[in-house]
Amino acid sequence: MFKIYETELAGRKLAIETGKMASLANGNVVVRYGDTVVMVNVTASKEPKEGIDFFPLSVDYEEKLYSVGKIPGSYTKREGKPSDKAILTSRAIDRPIRPLFPKDFRNDVVVVATVLSVDQDNSPEVAAMIGASCALSISDIPFGGPTAAVNVGLVNDEIIINPTEEQRKISDLNLTVAGTKDKIAMIEAGANEVSDEKMLEAIKTAHIEIKKICEFISKIKEEIGKPKFEYKSFAVNSDIYEMLSNKYKADMKTAVTEKDKQVRDENIAKLTEKVNQEYQEQFGEEKFEEDKTAIGEALYKLEKKVVRDMIFYEHTRVDGRSLDEIRPLSCEVGLLPRVHGSGLFTRGLTQVMSITTLGMKSEEQELDGIDTETSKRYMHQYNFPAYSVGEARTSRGPGRREIGHGALAEKALVPVLPSIEEFPYAIRVVSEILSSNGSTSQGSICASTLSLMDAGVPIKRPVAGISTGLITDPEDENNYVMMTDIQGIEDFFGDMDFKVGGTEKGITAIQVDIKVDGLSYDIIKEAFERTHKARMYILNEIMLPVISQPREEISPFAPKIITTKIKVDKIKDVIGTGGKVINKIIEETGVKIDIEEDGQVFIYGPNSEKAYDALDMIEDIVREIEVGGIYYGPVTRTVSYGAFVDLGNGKEGLLHISKIAKEHIRRLEDYIEVGEKVTVKVIDIDNQGRINLAMNELREKKVTENNEENKEDSCE
Repeated sequence: MFKIYETELAGRKLAIETGKMASLANGNVVVRYGDTVVMVNVTASKEPKEGIDFFPLSVDYEEKLYSVGKIPGSYTKREGKPSDKAILTSRAIDRPIRPLFPKDFRNDVVVVATVLSVDQDNSPEVAAMIGASCALSISDIPFGGPTAAVNVGLVNDEIIINPTEEQRKISDLNLTVAGTKDKIAMIEAGANEVSDEKMLEAIKTAHIEIKKICEFISKIKEEIGKPKFEYKSFAVNSDIYEMLSNKYKADMKTAVTEKDKQVRDENIAKLTEKVNQEYQEQFGEEKFEEDKTAIGEALYKLEKKVVRDMIFYEHTRVDGRSLDEIRPLSCEVGLLPRVHGSGLFTRGLTQVMSITTLGMKSEEQELDGIDTETSKRYMHQYNFPAYSVGEARTSRGPGRREIGHGALAEKALVPVLPSIEEFPYAIRVVSEILSSNGSTSQGSICASTLSLMDAGVPIKRPVAGISTGLITDPEDENNYVMMTDIQGIEDFFGDMDFKVGGTEKGITAIQVDIKVDGLSYDIIKEAFERTHKARMYILNEIMLPVISQPREEISPFAPKIITTKIKVDKIKDVIGTGGKVINKIIEETGVKIDIEEDGQVFIYGPNSEKAYDALDMIEDIVREIEVGGIYYGPVTRTVSYGAFVDLGNGKEGLLHISKIAKEHIRRLEDYIEVGEKVTVKVIDIDNQGRINLAMNELREKKVTENNEENKEDSCE
């Protein structure tokens, strides 16, 4: 039965429709927010996926270009692989809902959010996140929601829920918050150095609206929600777990208590081999083969239990660090001689090398999406090769994780970059993960800051990033232990990865992943305090002693850029018919030239001299000749009554012999020669466009030997 439910969100109508479309899906809703329309369909397999030890949830956010009246720019004229922004939105939808499925659930679940219409004032991403929660809630798929989400902006220090397009342009904050009616489930933010206090206030303000939407979805679920289907449980065999726990818990603690990750992994492998052998000896080969998978799951659960108990009850970590202790840190710059900038950042076994490349404005990334952003000047890319975790796998290109981590580092650094007017370059930074043991995304923020400074990019302030982890008491949400700088094993077995990047002045980026049903305000506040303290230590004690400020000069291997601005109606003159004029300039000087629609000109040369030669040629072309104007150009020819001077753009002026010097001239060649560049003033332009010039008002009397001889002759 077709139903429409309506409420208000940030002063605008939010409507959820169901029962009209996609009737074969387990759950379907169409979310309308202003003129933004997003359809969300959720489906689940009837049988569990065998041979896996995780919940197989897939989320696809589909940007349809017809939603904004565009035809795709690709050769096939249809949407291809998802854009980076679509992938990031898919991850944002996934993160708050994933912890709310049963832990022992192994059926495939697919969430597809299709953007049908976009009103730029009303976020399709928010509509998709709300729609996914609602579709799951009313479906027969086991789900512990609902959740809801909103965007938050900060305009003139005022917190705004779901800002409009114009407000987003001037906002100091781009924050997405998702949560349940009780807790915060996901935080994603880019910020212009916002304080911890203001960020927490924004999150709390967002939660007020989230609670209202969760209540709205709950009422829809009560009215039309389907009963949840029964599923095969994949919970760890409790009998096997108890047996192994009683017998091997002490061995497991010994195995995991090790600083070196490789040694720790070897210890776990040896213990696993020991358990398998002793189990086989005790129960026989047939029973062992039957229980082999369950034994592996029980050992993993035991390892997780041991690590969590050490942190929670003993406040000790597997590598012996205290809860707020950061692993050993080091950094270097200028590692690679021919690149424009490079930085290496090491934190324990996490190591990142970032390389900066400076390029032409025309080399910025072009975007073909459903929002109004058409290009991106700063490009941050993150590569995570298999060797970084000691695995032997060929590269398959960047996946969702790589794109997400690259976007987080990009978000952290954009607020400190110089404007295009201050630094007219496109900037690409590539973070190569050389070794991974936790929080490589934050390591890439640090390495990239070093690389940008090494490249001479005049950033406002250096940026550092760090993460905190969490172990909670399942019986009491207010009883928890937090750790600074989590490594891989603490990320895998912990309840939270709270990543914060920022400067000494404030936060520039946040990303929070959790495995529990949500975070309290107290946890978020403490995470901000911990990350701020760690950030200041990394900046002041580790990074700044290596490079305290951006280099004054860019690399000699980077292109030299100068800029100018010409009148829009002069652009055609510089380009010429079929590009004839601009190509001639490029051929003669060896530069590259970009001309923007507003008349901004960027000249990229192998050295400054060539770039300025090109600038002179362009200025000659666009120069407008006006009475009273002063110009500099070569003498093209001489006649008995004067000389002709090239004023640029194919125009010549007559410099009459009487206007060359203040004194009387007998011989023109004593004062001026063909090819000589002179400075002249336009004194008249007649009705026929003929230009008359003067030089005697601009130069001192020229004294030559001939003049002296002439003077002596006249005295006699």
